[in-house]
Amino acid sequence: MVDQLIDKIIEMQNPTCVGLDTDFSYLPDEMRDGMATFEGVVEQLIEFNMNIIDKVCDIVPAVKVQVAYYEQYGYNGLRAFDYTVNYAKGRGLYVIADCKRNDIGSTAKCYSTAYLGKTDINGKKLNAFPADMLTVNGYLGTDGIAPFVEDVKNNNKGIFVLVKTSNPSSGELQNLKLESGETLYERMGALVDGWGKDCIGKYGYSDVGAVVGATHPEEAARLRKQLKNTFFLIPGYGAQGANAEMLKCCFDERGLGGIVNNSRGIICAYKKPAYAGMSYAEAARAACIDMQRDLVNTIGKIGR
Repeated sequence: MVDQLIDKIIEMQNPTCVGLDTDFSYLPDEMRDGMATFEGVVEQLIEFNMNIIDKVCDIVPAVKVQVAYYEQYGYNGLRAFDYTVNYAKGRGLYVIADCKRNDIGSTAKCYSTAYLGKTDINGKKLNAFPADMLTVNGYLGTDGIAPFVEDVKNNNKGIFVLVKTSNPSSGELQNLKLESGETLYERMGALVDGWGKDCIGKYGYSDVGAVVGATHPEEAARLRKQLKNTFFLIPGYGAQGANAEMLKCCFDERGLGGIVNNSRGIICAYKKPAYAGMSYAEAARAACIDMQRDLVNTIGKIGR
């Protein structure tokens, strides 16, 4: 899966992932007026996401759909999540389900089946939420990750394991020093490297990737040096405060090695003075173009 994503990134010269972390409050006033039910909210979320996908699908390779933004609207919200995942795939985008799932044993397998595998109904195999990639929490250890890795191998899928997250307080735990002298996030990185050693593709990157926040460039640079075969999902650009220069260290000498997520900076771009007078979908497209230029100007030609 990571090879296919990298092919698309090189073709588009764009390592941008659009985060469809769509809260009802992000929608224009005219889409929110008079809404008082989950059902009504969800119809507007779907319309909003569809219009943005239609405007950006020819210039970005992937979207990330954060399930929490949909779960808050109950089962209707999950319908919007499902519709968005399927619609984006239908428009040729790679879809990262941002669910940060994990548990142990059979429960982890159920989570993996929901997003990366197929559910068996009397011998018939059915997709639940057919994402291409899934974010997972590896801090339960190997037995919590093994079912996901199995589905990655069997179904041409990918995962991104939390290693060094972009939130300000991530260091409270992830930066703790172990007896070995390494930090906890470095140890997690080593585990990710091991989990993905049998899933390395033609570009030298594994389908078992890592979430590495752009807001912590020193740690990101250390991880890039340590994890030669690990593809990064890089949050933090834009609204969280990171810029292209901060995340340049996540990429290798070919301009490969990661995909950069931007959520509010794109789906809420219409609220910014720089995009005044544009519709939300037009502003999202313009913001994607600006981000692509910023990233490539900093990283250089991708696939060189």
